[in-house]
Amino acid sequence: MRKFMNPVSIFLVVFSAAALYLWFLYQPAGQAERPQMAVPVAAEQVQLREYRDIIEALGTAKANESIVVTAQAQDVVTAIHFDDGDTVAANQLLLELDTREERARVEELEFRLEEAQRQAQRLRNLRSQNAASQQQLEAQEVVVKETLASLEVAQTQLAEKQIRAPFAGQLGIRDVSVGSLVSPGQQITTLDDLNPIKLDFNVPELQFASLQVGQQISATSGAYPGEVFTGMIRSIDSRIDPATRSILVRATINNDDQRIRPGMLLKVTLLRSVEQTMILPEQAIVPIEDRHYVYRVKADNTVEQVQVVTGRRKPGLVEIISGIEVGDTIVTDGIVRMRDGIAVNVREG
Repeated sequence: MRKFMNPVSIFLVVFSAAALYLWFLYQPAGQAERPQMAVPVAAEQVQLREYRDIIEALGTAKANESIVVTAQAQDVVTAIHFDDGDTVAANQLLLELDTREERARVEELEFRLEEAQRQAQRLRNLRSQNAASQQQLEAQEVVVKETLASLEVAQTQLAEKQIRAPFAGQLGIRDVSVGSLVSPGQQITTLDDLNPIKLDFNVPELQFASLQVGQQISATSGAYPGEVFTGMIRSIDSRIDPATRSILVRATINNDDQRIRPGMLLKVTLLRSVEQTMILPEQAIVPIEDRHYVYRVKADNTVEQVQVVTGRRKPGLVEIISGIEVGDTIVTDGIVRMRDGIAVNVREG
């Protein structure tokens, strides 16, 4: 240890300490307390803006009326009067099954009815001349009624072999051919009334009070980017689903061009209200624990931290209920460098 404690080493230590002391002693005060540069920030003036409170949901398009066309009886197809995708009128004949037996039965009963009515008229004439009894006339009138009832049954059976469109609409793909044996319930084609189109969607229980029949809705489809279809609420379900806590809403959309088809998925937007309120960009809000703050620019270009009460939110935007006033300038960019009292340089934009 002594070999290091010689006069030369002691001199060097004392000289270094003195030099360090003199450097701190004569350091210019202005350099130690150099004024801080103003922080460049973006800011905006608080104004009242239109806040559109909307409900968004996904809906499924449905035909106004829709059926699967089937046969009521089992028989062979003898004639088809439609093609794939045809537009048909109500009661238009679509398909015929083998009706030879039913037609013959109808013709037979029509002859019998005609003869029974002729005999009844003859007995009425005889009865008016007291040449026939009332009992004979009544018996013949019973025969007329029985024959008429049998004819109606036969005509109904004949009609079941002729498949007609119950309403106007557009047919789907044909699933049978002439000569096919069809059975009751077998699908022949589909029939859809496409105008107007129904749109069913679910709305959360908490927003139920905002719904009313006749309320306007708008819808968009991925099949038609950028295009908006408008309609109105037609009905609201009488029950809330206890599993999903939502209620089914049905709207109708005009579909003259038939571009919306049953089964399509549409994004529904329902306007609840339009209000004037203070709105700031989401990045201007500084959350600390359960409170929210903003940095307000004062007249001397310094900022102060102000607590605010926030309300509803939209993507990128926050409603401010209280804490600031219309006309205040709020920092919107450069928040990470902010602290109370710091000087700022508000840049354009």
